[in-house]
Parts: sequence; C-alpha cells; structure tokens
Amino acid sequence: MPQSYSVPLKVKLRRPLTKAVFRFLFRLLGRVKISGLENLPAKQGYVVAMNHISIFDPPFVVSFWPHTPEIIGSSEVFHKRGQGFVLKTYGVIPVHRGEYDRVVMDTMLSILQADLPLIIAPEGSRSHVPGLLPAMPGVGYIIEHSGAAVVPVGIAGTTDDYWKRSMQGERPTIEMRVGKPIHFPPMTEKGAERREARQRYSDTVMNHIAGLLPPEYRGAYTNTVILPS
Repeated sequence: MPQSYSVPLKVKLRRPLTKAVFRFLFRLLGRVKISGLENLPAKQGYVVAMNHISIFDPPFVVSFWPHTPEIIGSSEVFHKRGQGFVLKTYGVIPVHRGEYDRVVMDTMLSILQADLPLIIAPEGSRSHVPGLLPAMPGVGYIIEHSGAAVVPVGIAGTTDDYWKRSMQGERPTIEMRVGKPIHFPPMTEKGAERREARQRYSDTVMNHIAGLLPPEYRGAYTNTVILPS
C-alpha cells in the first residue's frame, strides 16, 4: 500500500536554483523551443511521459516545466561523478533499470496521490538515437493503479552530440512539445489480459508522443502514430 509522500525541505530549497541554472545553460548553449505548456492540468498529480534520447532530456524538461516534477532515474547514473551529483541535488528517485521494484512503484503512486507531477520515460532507458524504442509496461501499471492523466512530451534535438555541437559554436536547437492530457478508462481485464492491457496503455502513450515528434524520431511507432488533435 503506497505511503504518504513529501519532498524533503533541503531538496525543496535546492530545486529552484537547480532549475534556474539549467535554464540558463540550455539557453546559452543553443536555441530552445517550447510549445504546448497551456495543455498542462491544474496543480494535481499527473504523469509526464517523455521520449528519452540522452542525458540532456530530464534536465531540459524539468528546467522549463512550470511545476516542479518528481523524477525516476536509473540507479546506475548515481555512481557517475557529475551526473550523480546533479541527480542527488535535485532529489531524483533511483530505480534499478530492467527490474521490478515494488518500493519504487509504490513511491510513484504516492507521488501522484500527493498531487505532484511525475516524469517517466516509457521506453525504460535512453535510446541514444532519435527513433522511439518500444515501451515497457511500467507506465501502464502506473495508469492502472493511479488513474492519473498522462501528459505526452516529445523532445527533439537532444542527441548525444548536443554538447559537442554546442561547444563548437553551432548553437543547436532543442525542442519540447507538450501534448494534451490523455485519460484512460479503468482496467477491467484480469490475468494475462490485464498485462496485455498495461502494455496497450503504454503503447498508446508512445503513439501520442510519436505524434509530437518529427517523422524521423518516431521509430517503433511510425505506423501507429497519433497526431495531436
């Protein structure tokens, strides 16, 4: 059963400065384009589902997001000096990638129940290429147990060579497109059909993300893309 969730005070105090620093850096390094923020729900718990190309995606989304979202990040990154420092400073919640972690799942549900936004990458890991990878069922599980709306986010331009191109004076463009919230009906399936429903919900989220991306970014969802209405 999910427990109540609250953000530690020291983390709350650090986050505004962390977001401001990254906003400054992204605007310094290149061109920033953001659209669709008017689609965000009122202050309440919702899932932010984004495509995940590189390490630049989470700080990009967080630094320009009007609310202050909670983030789930791979535990492997916490051991890297620079990246680990940033994750710990912001208060990212570590998860063991590729494993079922009931504690982390309960934490995510607690975050949504506390009316806080939660960032998830349905692909489960960085793709390192623009094209979308098939979704993992995790976001479907969160939808099933929380009933929260899902806000799809398409990110373009944050490829692995973004830093190198910026340092060479290219000033590459990075873009975030925010779609309208997706509301899913309660799951009524049981057993294997319920597992299939979770995957179906996850794939639907990815189809909406694909609709926010350029064609070359759609990858596994090229033929099932759902364009914004």
